[in-house]
Amino acid sequence: MAGETSSLSEQEIHDIFASIMNKLDEGVRIIDGNEQLLLYNEKMRTMESMTYEDFQNKGMMDAFQFRDERDSRLLQAIKHGKSTKHKKQHYFNYHGKEITSMNETFPIYSDGRIIAAAEIAKDITRVEKLVRENQKKSDQSLFTFEQIIGRSPEITEVIENARRATRTSSSVLISGGTGTGKELFAQSIHSGSARANAPFISQNCAALPENLIEGILFGSVKGAFTGATDRAGLFEEAEGGSLLLDEINSLPPSLQAKLLRALQEKKITRIGDHKARPIDVRIITTMNEDPGKAIREGRLREDLYYRLSVVHLIVPSLCERMNDIEPLTETFVDKYNQIFQMNVERVTAEALEGFFAYTWPGNIRELEHVIEGAMNLMIDEQVLTVKHLPAHFRNKMKPAEIDSSAEAETAEMNGNLRDHLHSTEYDFIKKALTRRNGNVVKAAKDLGISRQSLQYRMKKFHMGRFPFLDES
Repeated sequence: MAGETSSLSEQEIHDIFASIMNKLDEGVRIIDGNEQLLLYNEKMRTMESMTYEDFQNKGMMDAFQFRDERDSRLLQAIKHGKSTKHKKQHYFNYHGKEITSMNETFPIYSDGRIIAAAEIAKDITRVEKLVRENQKKSDQSLFTFEQIIGRSPEITEVIENARRATRTSSSVLISGGTGTGKELFAQSIHSGSARANAPFISQNCAALPENLIEGILFGSVKGAFTGATDRAGLFEEAEGGSLLLDEINSLPPSLQAKLLRALQEKKITRIGDHKARPIDVRIITTMNEDPGKAIREGRLREDLYYRLSVVHLIVPSLCERMNDIEPLTETFVDKYNQIFQMNVERVTAEALEGFFAYTWPGNIRELEHVIEGAMNLMIDEQVLTVKHLPAHFRNKMKPAEIDSSAEAETAEMNGNLRDHLHSTEYDFIKKALTRRNGNVVKAAKDLGISRQSLQYRMKKFHMGRFPFLDES
């Protein structure tokens, strides 16, 4: 009857409450003022692919890859009393898994003070992914900044500078090695600018026959040369939008002079015509070599370089942003799962270790091709291993052959060296984590490496639960 004291024990009431929370179709997380988990229901754990143990000795900034505390609504609630309702949040767990959720977050008060904060989340990761995939399938769609994969400081700085460049119509030069993703940045700059609804025209200058380049760029009038017709060039086709000239250093010097004049005067003249036509086009150019070297060797006019490089973005090579290998790998596996109708769930640590040890001269494009090749060799398998990697890549992963005459003499020494280096690396990491009480961010800073790099090494040494912290 109402008002009677329950005969259930505290444990039984707790079990009832926990059972109900785990049946909910929404994720629920509650933390106290020390960022310790009070509640983390099954839906939330599944959504984030994490457990209670993953939060051991970690605050929210350690457990997730937020740029700063302002990106965590739960921290804003517990520290500043801020509430949010029906807001989308995009973040990554410390394994690099991407999560998108629709959240309601609020502080919990007792006697006028905040004692906890709660987060109720609806998983929309799959929906968001499908939206992005549909955008990619559209012939008219262009890349956006949200589709550029990477969270390393090296790439996030370039992304931030490129975002800033969307505010103006100044010329942008993007340099970087082949396969680094220069065109993704060019398309994203256009997509994020006020010109997004106008044309985006792209042309690889190295792919054009020299005798046709001028007409293709500036257009022609009938009779200007044999077979010439009245035809608009790329500048006119891109009117009001953006024109991407890929490998600008391949353009002949004579045409570089005409391009410079067109940019200075903001007018072009078709071949065989005397009429100058005004243009309103943003120029974006790319190069796969150092502009200084191209200028010294006569492949790029210095005055044109200054005109083109009002904003100069340098896209780092993959070997300069190795922390992005895991999220890139996950992205490509997801991509080819869809294309090949497969269900590959993960890549083994051994295969990833091979990826980290390789220099990637072909950059991100090469990594994608390696994963595509590996998935072509898989049949009804859900784990991509070293044996699936293309033979040419596995051969590159192997150490250099040892001279047969010295092999027997050095084998034991090499084995001892590997063991010693392995042991030394483990001891360094162990001491740093112990000194920082398991705080990954602070330990990584002490070791002079990134948080992602430390997490990779912890995974390699099976340090996920910090079993050594209780040792004397």
